[in-house]
Amino acid sequence: MQGSTQAAGIIVARQLTLQGKGVCSDGDKATKRNKRKKTGLADPKIKNMEQFATVSGISRPTLSKYFNDPGSVRKSSRSRIEAALERYDYRPNIYAMNQNRRLTKNIGIMVPYLADPFFAEIARNIEALVRGGGYRPVLLGAHGDPAQEIGNLETLRAIKPAGVLMAPLGRISDPEAIRAFAEDVPTVLFDNQIADIGAAYVGHDNAQATKMMCDYLCRTGEPPVFFEMRTPSNPNAFRRRNTYCEVMEALGHKPHLVQVDGEGWDFESIGFRGCKYVIENELLPTNTVLCSNDRLAIGFLSAAYEMGLRVGNSRGCDLRVAGHDNHPYSRYTCPTLTTISQDYGAIARTSAEALIGLIESDSPNEARNVTLFDGNLLMRGSA
Repeated sequence: MQGSTQAAGIIVARQLTLQGKGVCSDGDKATKRNKRKKTGLADPKIKNMEQFATVSGISRPTLSKYFNDPGSVRKSSRSRIEAALERYDYRPNIYAMNQNRRLTKNIGIMVPYLADPFFAEIARNIEALVRGGGYRPVLLGAHGDPAQEIGNLETLRAIKPAGVLMAPLGRISDPEAIRAFAEDVPTVLFDNQIADIGAAYVGHDNAQATKMMCDYLCRTGEPPVFFEMRTPSNPNAFRRRNTYCEVMEALGHKPHLVQVDGEGWDFESIGFRGCKYVIENELLPTNTVLCSNDRLAIGFLSAAYEMGLRVGNSRGCDLRVAGHDNHPYSRYTCPTLTTISQDYGAIARTSAEALIGLIESDSPNEARNVTLFDGNLLMRGSA
């Protein structure tokens, strides 16, 4: 009984704090509403915090921080929020917010492989955004193992997270287990999309990016072959392969798939061994190689160097090699790797905002949202 009284006191205290910071009492709200009606300045009724963020132009993480602690945001942001609260006559569901925060402020972040610098970088960005939204990030890696991925979901269930941001393994994931989890816990997927699982998906537009690279390589030299793993771990590889074939046919070239053996996430080793095999067996019908990802390309470059082949754009070079993803080490290879960059910042920001919005909204999304960000061509020394 005492615990219930304390909880009620927390909620009432939070209500009074927000009223003092720009959230009106019922009497004040009625007075201001009547004033706006008389002057013809009434704005549309805001039903939930997601709509409030949209009309006010203030990000969800900033709003979350404000409603948790108004003093935690900059004075300029606080003034904007309080002006918007008054203008749109919006009062958040304080009871629900306190109930959620009293239960948990943990947000799970799951990636396939923490040792992969690509996932380490995007996880770092998401961690900062989750903290900025007033939550505690819990970072877990699957180590490329589907059993570990399911184990991570069970670990998160045990701590009752407010929500989860997940980049699934993909082809070897258990989709039904992930679907069941997402039905119980607010979940947003990023990087890898699995069917229609999760309330939202945020990722890279693989089709747009692959087309841009194919166009560039065909315009500046011989048309490329597509160098990939025969059974890739990441579903994005299939999307890139399919787009490569479509673009090459549209440009009047025959697609050439060079598929090498290899399993798991040791992509550099697979690329190294694969390059040696295709060069020794003369399996390249062209001098231009488009690798499915940067890590394969890094292994390919190393093997080419060991075999005495020059890679680059200049006269006398034997091969041109390009990748995809803008791996953090791609700018330090020799030659530097021509690639497509993913917008790490936008993917991380949009994923975090989508999840926090889902956690704090008064109702679930009516439809699953899919957001894709374009890639950018980085022309470097290798192609």
